[in-house]
Amino acid sequence: MGLWLSALAMTLIVAVRYLVTSGAFAWATDRVRPGFYTGLGPQMRREIGWSLASAAIYGIPAGIVAWGWQQHGWTLIYRDVHAYPLWYLPVSLFVYLFAHDTWFYWTHRLLHRPAWFRVAHAVHHASRPPTAWAAMSFHPIEAISGAVVIPALVFLVPVHIAVLGLVLAIMTVMGVTNHMGWEMFPRALVHSRVGGWLITASHHQLHHERYQCNYGLYFRFWDRLCGTDKGLAKAA
Repeated sequence: MGLWLSALAMTLIVAVRYLVTSGAFAWATDRVRPGFYTGLGPQMRREIGWSLASAAIYGIPAGIVAWGWQQHGWTLIYRDVHAYPLWYLPVSLFVYLFAHDTWFYWTHRLLHRPAWFRVAHAVHHASRPPTAWAAMSFHPIEAISGAVVIPALVFLVPVHIAVLGLVLAIMTVMGVTNHMGWEMFPRALVHSRVGGWLITASHHQLHHERYQCNYGLYFRFWDRLCGTDKGLAKAA
């Protein structure tokens, strides 16, 4: 597969993944919370439009990396599960998620600086309230800041192809579920000791309401360390 064909294929994969995942959770919202998105049709259409544009921004570098890996072995992605000790599989998963979360936290805080917010991040916060379609509703500048992370990591940290797939699945599902506007996870989990370190819709909803708090993507580590973690809204 040629370079640009790979980029096009990955763009289509990202777009379809977004449409299927966001569509499934939007459908679930309609069934579990009838009327929850009533009156938000124009907003959701804007979210879909921005998200499909973001799909290309995410897909092109991912396609280039995939091409380089398959054709030239440029990356540290590996197929042989025994190439590293088995304990390295969960370790690499955590490293990728934590590195991604760290990049997201600090770039997210930067995007909340007034100038950057006006230029780029205001697009995402125009979703009031956010819906399941808002997960990738980004201005191109913000999309670029998010699109470079995983492609960069595969040149720095060895990762099994299945673990990389799991990272992308977690990224997609958490991106959607954190923007649904309601909490799908049980209160027992959300308010547990483990849940106290994880981002869920209850936590991220406060970010969309108050702006200057709860900047994390997966974990609350940086929010807690930097004093930007705010108490959870009551689980709905």
